[in-house]
Amino acid sequence: MSPAPDDRPPHAEGPALAAEVEGYLLAHAEYDRAHREAEALCARLPWLTTAQAEDLVHHYVSRRLDITRQTLATIARRARELRDEYEARYITLRRALFKAHAACACALLGIAGLITAVFRLTP
Repeated sequence: MSPAPDDRPPHAEGPALAAEVEGYLLAHAEYDRAHREAEALCARLPWLTTAQAEDLVHHYVSRRLDITRQTLATIARRARELRDEYEARYITLRRALFKAHAACACALLGIAGLITAVFRLTP
């Protein structure tokens, strides 16, 4: 049986909801920015009819949002690639560090064993 909504911890969905709201707000801001730019462009072209200006605004905003989506997808892909590269490098460095520590521990144990053997052999 799933817990009632009141039984869930208050912070369980917070970060995901915050990220979704932030994404929505950023997308809406980008739409507004593109729309303002398109209207400014149309204002500099006074010979356009109202229908032509609306069509230009629509196409400009649509193309601008497509470019933004493509740019974000490229950035997200590159971020994943970098994360994978860093994780692989981290694993390599961690293994090398473990090997170095293991070698030092073996050397210390060997020296300790040698010292113990020397003290046992001397009267």
